[in-house]
Amino acid sequence: MKFKLGEFLIGNSLKTEELKGEKLNVFWGLPILSSDAISSVAYAGEEILWVLIPVLGILSYKYMFLAALCIVFLMFMVTLSYRQTIDAYPGGGGSYIVAKDNLGAIPGLIAGSSLTIGYVLTVAVSASAGTAAVLSAAPSLLPYRILITLLLILFMTIGNLRGVKESSKMFGVPTYIFIIAILTMIVWGICKVKLFGYVPVSHYSIPKVTGDITLFLFLRAFSSGCTALTGIEAVSNGIPNFKEPSQKNAKAVLELLSLVVFLVFGGLSYLATLYHAVPNSQVTVVAQIASQVFGNNIMFYIIQTTTAIILIMASNTAFSGLPMLLAYIARDGFAPRQFAKRGKRLGYSNGIIVLGVISGLLVVLFKGETHYLMPLYAVGVFISFTLSQSGMLIRWARRKEKGWLHKAAINGMGAFITFATAIILGVTKFLDGAWIVLVLIPLIVYCMISIKKHYSEVARQLKLPLDEKPKEINYDEQKRYVIVPIDTLNKSFLKALNYARTISDNIIVFHVSVDDMATKKLLEKWDKYDVGIPIIVKKSPYRSIVGPLVKFIESEEYAAGSKDTVTVVLPQFVVTKWWGNILHNQTALFIKTMLLKRRNIAIVTVPYIIFEK
Repeated sequence: MKFKLGEFLIGNSLKTEELKGEKLNVFWGLPILSSDAISSVAYAGEEILWVLIPVLGILSYKYMFLAALCIVFLMFMVTLSYRQTIDAYPGGGGSYIVAKDNLGAIPGLIAGSSLTIGYVLTVAVSASAGTAAVLSAAPSLLPYRILITLLLILFMTIGNLRGVKESSKMFGVPTYIFIIAILTMIVWGICKVKLFGYVPVSHYSIPKVTGDITLFLFLRAFSSGCTALTGIEAVSNGIPNFKEPSQKNAKAVLELLSLVVFLVFGGLSYLATLYHAVPNSQVTVVAQIASQVFGNNIMFYIIQTTTAIILIMASNTAFSGLPMLLAYIARDGFAPRQFAKRGKRLGYSNGIIVLGVISGLLVVLFKGETHYLMPLYAVGVFISFTLSQSGMLIRWARRKEKGWLHKAAINGMGAFITFATAIILGVTKFLDGAWIVLVLIPLIVYCMISIKKHYSEVARQLKLPLDEKPKEINYDEQKRYVIVPIDTLNKSFLKALNYARTISDNIIVFHVSVDDMATKKLLEKWDKYDVGIPIIVKKSPYRSIVGPLVKFIESEEYAAGSKDTVTVVLPQFVVTKWWGNILHNQTALFIKTMLLKRRNIAIVTVPYIIFEK
């Protein structure tokens, strides 16, 4: 039996009809779509202390807990707001769809760009933070920080390529173990001090007070801890990933997520004030607290192991959210169409692979340090929060549906708070690296608009009027067989068909159906066009184009004999700009490459040139 590495790593292809079986219920949806937000609590408190400790010393813990309370209130408002988004937009898409629908295409693209940056950083930060947790327990591995982080990203990429159902089981269980372990530490840690009189002794010396608390210092600390809210929007983005009733299940996951973040983030912040953990680059705050609560025993290593795993699993939220977001954007023509195609395991494989590659490059660029990546992390997320809440506010004001006033009040308050937070993040983190995000967002939006302009120009030039008929050709009687594959009825196809009619009157137009709606539209247009040539439609459950074509040629259904030569005339449009080729599927090239292996099949490619301005 021939060994195939791809099937070993990713698994066998799934039929399109099996997509329903890949949906998530509440139990598995919580860890998959919420792992980012749940894991953020492992380092959000530490980021607050990084700001306060050098200035306030022992006083830092008082203001850290105050900042944590502010963040919990913000999370409460964001949760209420996104709950309404789930009700209003059951098809998913989150901030991108809401902003585009209510504020216009450009705000929608800004939201999409912001989320894209946030998702990429989620993978880079989560993998780096997971590595930091591993190194806290095994400092001897410190020289291999970047390599370990890249291997973790590779592992997550392969796991998600295997499909939603398998990845949920693979990555869901560790999330629940983390929640149980951390809640156990919180309860025991509080009881140890409050009930049993334990007096905590910090492992590291607390710096002396060098200044007073100021509004700007507090806002910097608050903005650093806002990473605890990243990932909340993923639930509203991924509504189609849930089993029916998808909206009800998505709202249940969102509410459970908020409860878990409240308990874990609030509990860890309180423990930090009790045990006086001091942030440093060698041992995480969670590791310091666990060491004092449990000592250097098995529970300490369980906490470290589960923390490392959940930090790694956090990137799973991005691997679930970004490919779906890119699919929405691609369907609107603002991203390469390849992102809208499902892969072998019914996931959006191209988006998963691109996410893994870019996040890996970021890890190398920033040397795997979460402290360097963190300033870039939350800015884009809160920009998308603001646009989403503003879009919902406009929606309620326009439609004035029953109960719209209180809904508008919730989204209005959410828009105000998230906008203020985005400003605070932009100002306080600007010099630390937030400026990079503020530069990248317009750049990505410009690229998206350019892609849309390209696709629009291609569609304009390929559009086929109903009155433009094929040429009438006189044939000599001869035994020639021609097949013209069709995906869309346009000028490129017509040119190929006109050529086919010059070499044979024995022509079949062949269509492989991978999307029922697209096939229905094609057949309706084919009937209107009234070509007078039969069209054969074959359904492909595994979304393969070449397989059904070859199978048809070799079957008894087709008149050509085994010794006859069959000419396959492939329509292919060519763009004049080199980068334009990246934006198209290159299906004709792929079919040609595969059919060249068949001796009885001749291939003719008929190019149709798109002249771009």
